[in-house]
Amino acid sequence: MSTLTPIDLTKQLQWRYATKVFDQSKKIPAQTWTAIEQSLILTPSSFGLQPWKFVVVTNDAVKAKLRAASWNQSQVTDCSHHVVLTAKRELNSNDITRLIASTAQQRGITVESLAAYQGMMSGFQSKGYMTTEWAAKQCYIALGQLMAVCAVLGVDACPMEGFDPVQVDEILGLRAEGYSTAVCCSLGYRAASDKYAHLAKVRYSNGEVVRHV
Repeated sequence: MSTLTPIDLTKQLQWRYATKVFDQSKKIPAQTWTAIEQSLILTPSSFGLQPWKFVVVTNDAVKAKLRAASWNQSQVTDCSHHVVLTAKRELNSNDITRLIASTAQQRGITVESLAAYQGMMSGFQSKGYMTTEWAAKQCYIALGQLMAVCAVLGVDACPMEGFDPVQVDEILGLRAEGYSTAVCCSLGYRAASDKYAHLAKVRYSNGEVVRHV
């Protein structure tokens, strides 16, 4: 049972914001990072296919190259960890077979018992639904989980779409691995000078964005 109360959760979500200025002297502790990385691994995905790879950048030289490809946004170089969430470009029967084999092995069941599940996924894939765009949407599920987990752990984050995906792919050698950049997120700790940390969060009221039926 979680010790995090509903009030605590709301407080942390109110605390978080898209950090504009990171304190370069502060790094995410190893134990905290391990939990954050595990949260990425535990992200749910359609069919459980996990059509992604998360590239974690801490090397300063690589960060500098990525900053140049990211509209010169300082968060990329000043953060502790810069995460590039990448989508698998082509999903085929091999990806389905891999998941089925892994499921059977980890759950101690036979591959044959998963035939119906494999057939359902194969039908989805054969109709052309497992596109790069579909995989990229899965990455946004991971981004949401990443940001929520960071908020709970008191780690600042800045999600980022302002970059040249072709350049980022080239810098990280993603195309050769069969992936392409979907979205990025810089993680670390806010600088005291970041004025945006003290601004009121602007959100529409419950009645305007939530409808109960």
